[in-house]
Amino acid sequence: MDKRLKKIQFYKDKFEKWQTTKWAKSLRISSGVIWNLCLLLLIVGLTFGIFAASVGAGYFASLVKQEPLRDKKDMRAAVFNYEETSEIYFAGDVYLGKLRTDLERTETKLSSISPYVLDAVLATEDEYFEVHNGIVPKAIIRGLLQDVTNSDTKTGGSTLTQQLIKNQILTNEVSYERKAKEILLAMRLEHFMTKDEILETYLNIIPYGRNANGRNIAGIETAANGIFNVKAKDLSLPQAAYIAGIPQSPFAYTPFRKGGVLKEGKALQAGIERMKTVLFRMKETGYITEEDYNSAKSYDITKDFRLPEVVSEDKYPWLTSEIENRAKEILRVQFAAADGIDLERLKNESKLKEKYDIIAKRAISTGGYRIHTTINKEMYEAMIKVKDEFDTYGHTYTKEVKDPNTGEITMQDFPVQVGSMMIENGTGKILAFLGGRDYNLEQYNHATQAVRPIGSTIKPLLVYAPAIEYGVIGAGSPVVDVKLENLGRTTWKESPSNYTKDQEKGIISARDALKTSQNLSTIRLYDLIMDRKPTDFLKKMGFEHIEDNEYANHALAIGGMTNGATVEENTNAFGTIANSGQFIDAYMIEKIEDVNGNVIYQHKMEPVQVFSPATAYIITDMLRDVLSGGTAALANSRLKFKSDFAAKTGTTQNHNDSWLVGYNPNISLGVWLGYDDNQLSLFYMNNRYNHPSVRVNMFWSNMMNAMYDVNPGLVAAPNPFPVPKGVVTKSFCGISGLAPSDACAQAGLVKSDLFNEAAMLPTAPDDSLISSSYVVINGNRYRSLESTPSEFVVKGGYGVNEDFITRMLGKFGGNASKLFPENSTFAGNVVSEEMFKADGSPPKTVTANLSEKTLTWTKSESSDVVGYRIYKVVNSERVLMASKLEAEDNTYNINGTGEYIVVAVDITGLQSAASNIVSIEEKNPEPPTEIVIPPITSDDGDKTTPPEDDDETGDD
Repeated sequence: MDKRLKKIQFYKDKFEKWQTTKWAKSLRISSGVIWNLCLLLLIVGLTFGIFAASVGAGYFASLVKQEPLRDKKDMRAAVFNYEETSEIYFAGDVYLGKLRTDLERTETKLSSISPYVLDAVLATEDEYFEVHNGIVPKAIIRGLLQDVTNSDTKTGGSTLTQQLIKNQILTNEVSYERKAKEILLAMRLEHFMTKDEILETYLNIIPYGRNANGRNIAGIETAANGIFNVKAKDLSLPQAAYIAGIPQSPFAYTPFRKGGVLKEGKALQAGIERMKTVLFRMKETGYITEEDYNSAKSYDITKDFRLPEVVSEDKYPWLTSEIENRAKEILRVQFAAADGIDLERLKNESKLKEKYDIIAKRAISTGGYRIHTTINKEMYEAMIKVKDEFDTYGHTYTKEVKDPNTGEITMQDFPVQVGSMMIENGTGKILAFLGGRDYNLEQYNHATQAVRPIGSTIKPLLVYAPAIEYGVIGAGSPVVDVKLENLGRTTWKESPSNYTKDQEKGIISARDALKTSQNLSTIRLYDLIMDRKPTDFLKKMGFEHIEDNEYANHALAIGGMTNGATVEENTNAFGTIANSGQFIDAYMIEKIEDVNGNVIYQHKMEPVQVFSPATAYIITDMLRDVLSGGTAALANSRLKFKSDFAAKTGTTQNHNDSWLVGYNPNISLGVWLGYDDNQLSLFYMNNRYNHPSVRVNMFWSNMMNAMYDVNPGLVAAPNPFPVPKGVVTKSFCGISGLAPSDACAQAGLVKSDLFNEAAMLPTAPDDSLISSSYVVINGNRYRSLESTPSEFVVKGGYGVNEDFITRMLGKFGGNASKLFPENSTFAGNVVSEEMFKADGSPPKTVTANLSEKTLTWTKSESSDVVGYRIYKVVNSERVLMASKLEAEDNTYNINGTGEYIVVAVDITGLQSAASNIVSIEEKNPEPPTEIVIPPITSDDGDKTTPPEDDDETGDD
């Protein structure tokens, strides 16, 4: 113990002695300084660390202070609200394709995805997915250091959860603020979703570049189909690795360029090398074996790439566009109604409509709807085929067009365009339509968008059907086809005319007027009903472009419209007639389902009774004649099948538009031809391409035959139109429309036709006819005068009284002599009782000619001539040989010789001066030929001399 104490004391003394040395003192001072300095640095370091952490926390808090605290429901809704491409279907759930969108996506479930895909994604994108809580701190720090040091190597630091937040809740903005929010929300999301939900959602939203058609795609199902033409559950290991590698740089690694062109060389190799990287990581993380890795790495993935195919918007551009527009309109109304917006406001306030248009367009592009239509695939394709094969549309104009952006001037074609539509009458289903000739040249839909004047197809809709409904006419009631003289109540400066300018048919039946599409009689009939505003019928039938005051325009009756109508509107209106007068609005969208299969829209039929069934049937019966012998007879003759068809043609001024709309009990088909520039005429180069009305007849029949080939049971409509209650057949006097009188019967003028019993029946007896004699001047009949030579008067005719004339000519007046022209449809000798106003002067002289024994003469220039007299001049005296009526031909056969003249005779009996003399001279007889009589020889051969003639004759 003493030794140990002594030893301790020894070392103590020694240490104290050492401390007294100079260098020990220096060391003691230095170590004290160093120790104190270390303590100071530690304190400063701890203080700075705490400060830095506080500043970092404060900075992080400042970055996320604007981010609201989202609850579970909101975050899940935001994450699951990913875009999905809407799909469209033909009738009968026949798949048509996807709607146009900037990004295609189809949702799928985790159970429907290949395990190779799941392994590849986890190995490549998020190795610690199963264990982290939304973020991997070391990955974040690594990424931050790389960013701060501006390192060329970027290993990334985002988990799948963070990528989900970035794509679904935040944006792709590169900033610390966005990154901070991403971290915060990712950790929060891990509490609200399972790992499977996060992985499934990620695989449905992540972008994968382009598909084989060059379209932007997102989601594993869309990528599998668009790149390899397989389902996500069927992806092989190399295919899965290829797709899993794309999201790091979608447009660098996708195998396709814009437009669907397969990349080549280094551009294609980049994606293949990325596939190999993914396979390597799968091997390193234990998802695949070395053997799997080597096999997949050496696989030629290029042979699996999908070939481009024609997408719906390229194969059926007008159809996909039309479906999109109609679906958008439906959703716009639904969204506005859900927000409590009055639909009238939506219709009338442009900004409000624009707002909901945007909302609806976004929804239809990204909502994953399933849109079911009424379009029959075979019929639609048959219409396209007819359009492509028809070769007599007409002339194609060309003109220079300047590009507004580049200023480049190019030559552009302006061909005849076409619009067509077939509608099922009883339902309003649009079975097929034709939007135009070439979508690449003109995207305008000429069946549903182009508003054009409809020409004479308006006549049965606006004039004849309303007139029957009002009780003004029956099918055969007389109408007046005579030019208008009093134009004060119209906007015309010159009297309108029929298609044949100088034609005036006089009194004809309404049936015939509609059959041959007479303008003059239609205008006069419209004037009788115009004040009742028959345009209301058009509005009830879906015409949206008729202005409120347009009914007061007489020209509307023959198609002179301010705007016009679409092919859809016009066809739908004729479908109303076919459907017993009941308007059923044409439609194309049958139903719309959301992404979960819930029906959010189902079309509901809302019929509107426009005309009575009796009126509709009578108009149909009248329009049957248009096909049997009227302006659509050519179309009817070219049909390959028989059906109870009715139709109406229409031509606008200068042949700028040509229409034909026809229907049977089942379907209605409307066709229009014309130029986009409505100043161009279809009549140009008419001799080469046929008359415009011939062309539209041909096109309509071609279209109808093609529709029949697709569905003969529907298109042929084997049963005729049923005759409804209230349609009766009644007799009437054809010239007045009143009940037949004895005089009318004796004159052979009694007619029978259809009437709407509830609206009009001919009950008042006819009182228009009186006995009369008449003459014919220039094809018109006039009452004869007392001084009119009797040989030019037709006896025993029937005249009409002044009251009848006044009533028939109405407010417009007109030449009464035209009421019963020589070619009148009313046979017999009825005259208008019009007194012809003679000029009081003898008729102008005519010129006679003689050819062999046929005498001819020129027509007298005087307008009041009723006939001609042929005289033979004998010893300066005139001998009447014959009288010829003015209506007869100017010829006379001469039987004898002599001199002849011709004079004209007017209605008052005045006679013109004699024509030039023509003559047939008497021929002188030729001298007799001398006859040599041979001597008479007797039986014995002696010659004897004949006895000389004497003056006496024997007894015989």
